[in-house]
Formats: sequence, structure tokens, C-alpha cells
Amino acid sequence: MKHNKINGVPTNLITGFLGVGKTSAILSFLRNKPTNERWAMLVNEFGEIGVDGSLLAGQYSEEQGIFIREVPGGCMCCAAGVPMKVALNQLLIRAKPDRLLIEPTGLGHPQEILKVLTSEYFKDVLLLEKTVTLVDARKLANKRYTSHDIFNQQIAIADIVMGNKAELYENVDKEALKQYVKNHGQAHVDVIFSTQGQMSITKLAGSLSSTILLEHHHHHHHHATKKSAASDDALPECGFLKAINTGEGFHSIGWRFSLNILFDHSKLVVFLHRIQAERIKAVFNTNLGALGYNISENSLTETKLNTIKESRIEIISHDIDDLIETELMACISR
Repeated sequence: MKHNKINGVPTNLITGFLGVGKTSAILSFLRNKPTNERWAMLVNEFGEIGVDGSLLAGQYSEEQGIFIREVPGGCMCCAAGVPMKVALNQLLIRAKPDRLLIEPTGLGHPQEILKVLTSEYFKDVLLLEKTVTLVDARKLANKRYTSHDIFNQQIAIADIVMGNKAELYENVDKEALKQYVKNHGQAHVDVIFSTQGQMSITKLAGSLSSTILLEHHHHHHHHATKKSAASDDALPECGFLKAINTGEGFHSIGWRFSLNILFDHSKLVVFLHRIQAERIKAVFNTNLGALGYNISENSLTETKLNTIKESRIEIISHDIDDLIETELMACISR
């Protein structure tokens, strides 16, 4: 990539733990994109299959000025940021964007990602603006979150902390978030409360905090040295494949299915409601057409998609149920 052709692209990191509503926030930002601008979206997922790219691309197209690239298989800053650099270079060349949004996996290492983005390699290409961290304030009562290093990193790097799903909060939840950010965040941080990740896109503009750039910490990443190609491999003759990933105390399991495999909508919805997991995302070719699913905390959102290339599902949990694959296969129309 020739840096003299693409310079100073305004760039925002959108972070947040699993199930907090990052995808909803990004969809809100994209809906409000100025029609004359080209925006690029780099999506990173913990699972090996990759679903976010399909969910977003099923609702927005390059003809609308929105360009999407996905980096599945764990934190994209691993291996000295090579997967991230390759994907980001290709995305920038294709999109030549007016703004770049980067959504790391909820289990990614945001400080390490910022280190890559502010490195010599990208210093003239990207203009780092406000980092937005989404939080479900109700989770502050759960030590599984507040004791997790990545959760606290996400708070520590934020210029804006968005208390999402605010319609479900009590006043005590809001006060708890303000106090937690005061204790663990930067002095200037802006705390806002939102429903469905809604926030004015004007807030994305503004300089990244200089204090973040001075505090790079190395973290040991527990991913395999060889990246899985499960998101890109040709499907086998049977028409589907499965992939798994483990790290940061979580497991993921996912499947890809050929587009000619049709799923029964009613069976699928029953199946998705039954699964107990931290996070489920999916796109399916069903008897009712192409549908996208976003599921967390027993909340299921179904979205009509314009098009998909294949069916995909990714489940992230502390424990994976051995019966999931059998039950998923039972949802295929015969």
C-alpha cells in the first residue's frame, strides 16, 4: 500500500465485552453516515467462522458507500498485528474511506490494537479519533467482568463510555458505572447512556487521548501460531464445516453451511432460544429467506437480510453443550 495515496483517515475503535451491543451501535452509526461519504468497517471476531461481516454486508453494500472486512479467529493484534495489517491495507485500498470504524472482538486486547494502529506503519495513514467503549452497567455487580483484564482495558482506553441497554437500568446502575469509570478510566472520559447503541456520529470526531499512546503493555496471547482458514476454506462435499476456538476463559464453536442447505425457520428459532451462551450470532438461509440473528442474555433479534453467501453460526460460551450440533442439524429442512 502506498501511504501517499491514503492519508489521515479518521479512525475510531469501538470496543466492549461480549453481548454489550457493539453491532447495534455500529449499525446505528452506519445508518447515520453522510450519504456522500465512504466508510470502511474492520470487524474482528473471537470465533473462527466469522459472522459479523455477513450480518453487516447483508444490510449494507459497497454501492451505499460502506465497505466491510472481517478478521476472525481471535484477537487481530496477535502475531505482531500481521492479520490486522493485511486486512486493513486491503480494506483501505478498496474503500479509500472518509472514516474507518474498527470493532475488535469483545475478548481482544484493545491496548495492543491501539499500539498497532499508532505504530510507524500506520502513523500517516490513520488519524486516530475517539475510542468508544460500550458497557452494560448491570454487569458491574458481576466479578467475572470486573476482574477480567480485558474488560478493564476497555474502560481504561475509552474516550467515551457508552452505558448501553440503558432502558433496563435502575438509577443505581447508572451511578455505579459513573463511579467505576471515575476509578478505572481516564480523567477526561465522557460517560453517556444509550439504547440500541444510539449516539450522534459527531461524537466520533476529536483527538484520541495522548495518555493512551504512552501506555502500551504487552500481553501474552494464547492463540495457536497457525491461523485457521475456517472462514475462507472451500466447503467440503458434505456442504458444511465446523471450527472451534478457545481463549480468555471462553470457548467458541461455529459452522458454515452451503447456501443450498435450507433451514426451517420455526425449528431454528426454537433451537436458538434453547442455547445457553454468552453470545450467539448467525446468518441463515431459511424457508422465509435470508435472516440474521443476534442473541445475548435471552434477547433474540431477527433481521431480514438482502443477501448472504452461505449460512453461518458462531456460539461463544464458557462451556459448549455436546448436543448443539445434533440439534442444529435437526433444523435443516428435509
